[in-house]
Amino acid sequence: MTAAMQDRRESEGWTTSDLDALPEDGNPSGGRRELLDGVLMVPPSPSDAHQFLAAMLVAALHRACPPAFGVTQAVDVRLSERRSFCPDVLVITAAAAERDARWFRPDEVVVAIEIVSPTSVAMDVITKPALYAGAGIPFYWRVETAPKLVVHTYALDEEAKVYRDTGTFADIVETERPWFIRIALADLSRRSRR
Repeated sequence: MTAAMQDRRESEGWTTSDLDALPEDGNPSGGRRELLDGVLMVPPSPSDAHQFLAAMLVAALHRACPPAFGVTQAVDVRLSERRSFCPDVLVITAAAAERDARWFRPDEVVVAIEIVSPTSVAMDVITKPALYAGAGIPFYWRVETAPKLVVHTYALDEEAKVYRDTGTFADIVETERPWFIRIALADLSRRSRR
């Protein structure tokens, strides 16, 4: 890191260009680096159970995903030059899915999904949904794992730029938008596969 780069970061904070300049290896969080108003955040590595749940959710969404969309996980969404987050699971536009992206713009993201962990509660419940809504991402899902698996779904109120609650699901997630989705939460559990 150059002295000029360090001086700028101290006075103005980090940018997405700074993220691009960081090396790929040696990051204890498995490569996740997020920016909140120029402050670099390095979340702890997700647990195996967290990653398994994310993978199962990607698979469940992918099975029913129409051609207009794609499903992926843990790819950055750059809300601005000083804000970048890495949702656990994303539904993206078909055009975004066609390119081999290291990050997406908010207009390429249809659903941002966060799996709440003990170290991410405030970010996943308050901060990220507010900023995703402000950036115009149409849908947000919050997945809670304790004390049991529950999925909360939200849709963007475009005029107010906030999310409105569209459902809380403890057994089967069922929603009409962005397409008809029906997922039995038991199918996302490691225990159901044994």
